[in-house]
Amino acid sequence: MKRRHQESGLTLVEVLVTIVLLAVLLVPAINALQSGIVGAQVHGDVSASAFRLTTRMEELLAESFASLSDAATAAGSRSTPTSYSDAAGSPGRLLVYLSPYDGDNVDVDNDPFTGTDPDLLWIRVEIENSVFSLQTVRANGY
Repeated sequence: MKRRHQESGLTLVEVLVTIVLLAVLLVPAINALQSGIVGAQVHGDVSASAFRLTTRMEELLAESFASLSDAATAAGSRSTPTSYSDAAGSPGRLLVYLSPYDGDNVDVDNDPFTGTDPDLLWIRVEIENSVFSLQTVRANGY
């Protein structure tokens, strides 16, 4: 008997089916990669914001208590940014708020900004128009 020689290549139909399958399956794979890339960008932005806030807070804690207290007095209100804030209009502006603080609550009103103690200062650093902020209380002599 004579055997017929079969060709060992791919037919055009097999190639087209393979291309269609790859195209259909690549869409979800690319979408999965895209969300990972966006997540990495968001993480980078949050990390940079946290670093900026921490840096400014450390700079403020390195200042003398008297300087910070003077800036708090000059601001006049805990909701008024102090001179330690970035210039108005700068991108990602850091706002610094300083205020005397009521640590012992002697006046029994549970408001930390009335009946203030002379040796306590509230410090808040925030990025303007964002949810990112840090705050602490500093005692004179520390």
